[in-house]
Amino acid sequence: MKSFKKLSLVTILAAFMVIMAACGGGTSKESNQSNQPAKNDATNTKELSGSLVISGSTALQPLASAAAEEFMNKNSKVSIQVNGGGSGTGLSQVAQGAVQIGNSDLFAEEKGVDASQLVDHQVAVVGITAAVNPKVGIKDIKKADLIKVFTGKITNWKELGGADQKITLVNRPDSSGTRAVFNKLALDGATPAEGVTEDASNTVKKIINETPGAIGYLAFSYLTDNTVTALSIDGVAPTSENVTTGKFPVWAYEHAYTKGEPNEVAKAFLDYMMSDEVQTNIVTKQGYIPVTQMKVQRDAKGNVTNK
Repeated sequence: MKSFKKLSLVTILAAFMVIMAACGGGTSKESNQSNQPAKNDATNTKELSGSLVISGSTALQPLASAAAEEFMNKNSKVSIQVNGGGSGTGLSQVAQGAVQIGNSDLFAEEKGVDASQLVDHQVAVVGITAAVNPKVGIKDIKKADLIKVFTGKITNWKELGGADQKITLVNRPDSSGTRAVFNKLALDGATPAEGVTEDASNTVKKIINETPGAIGYLAFSYLTDNTVTALSIDGVAPTSENVTTGKFPVWAYEHAYTKGEPNEVAKAFLDYMMSDEVQTNIVTKQGYIPVTQMKVQRDAKGNVTNK
C-alpha cells in the first residue's frame, strides 16, 4: 500500500511538471506570435513621399491645382507642382519625360503626338463656349454667325443686334487644346482671324472683361462668375447637363497622360483624382463634369456615340 501511494505521488508530481511546462511553452509561443504582426506592420507601413510635376492644359489647371492641394494636405511628404502652358506643351513634356503628368484637352493623336508610349487617364469632362464682354449685349449666337465673327466677316456687334462696338477677338495660341477644341467643334474647323493671343485662360478672361466688344472662348470652369458673358450657341445653353446629353457639342475630355504606367506618387494622385471625394465634390465645384455622368462618348477621331 505504501509503495502504491509513493508511486501515485511521483506520478502526480510528474504530471504537474508536464502541465507547467506546457503552460510555459504556450505562453512563450503566444508572446512570440503577438509580437510578430506588430513587427511586420511596422515594416510594411510606408508613408507616401516624393514630388510630382504636372504641366499642360490651362482648362484643366484649376481642377488639377485644387486636387493637388487636397492631396498634399493628406500626404505631407508629397510635393506637387501644377503648371499651365497649353495641351501641346503638356503632351510634348510628358513624352520627353520632363514631367510626370501631361494634361491635355485633346487626345494625343489629335495633336499629332505619338501616343504609343503614353497612357491616357481621362479625369473629367470640360465644356467650352464663346464668352463676350458683358456690355456687348447678346447672350445667344447662331453657329454660322459665330464662325463669321471669328473669321472676321462680322466686325461689329450691331450686325447681330448687339451694341455698336467693334469686335475684338481674343485667341489662344496654336498649342492650346482649348483653341483646338473650339475651332473644331464650334467653328467647324475654320481658322480664326488675327486678334489678341494669350497663353492662359485666366488672361483671356481678364482681357474680355476689360475690353469693350471683346470675344474669346473659355472652359466652363472659368465661367463661374459674371465678369464675362457665356454665349448659348443656336439656342442651347452652355450647361453641364446639356454637355452630358450631347445637346451642347463643344466639350472635351480632360486627359492626364503619363509616359508608360505612372510611378507610385503619380498613380496615387491619379487614383485620388478619380475618387468619389474628387469626382463628386471638387470636379463639380470647379465647373467640370465627372466622366461617369456622360451619356455620350467621343473617340479620338471625333465620333460621338451614346453610351
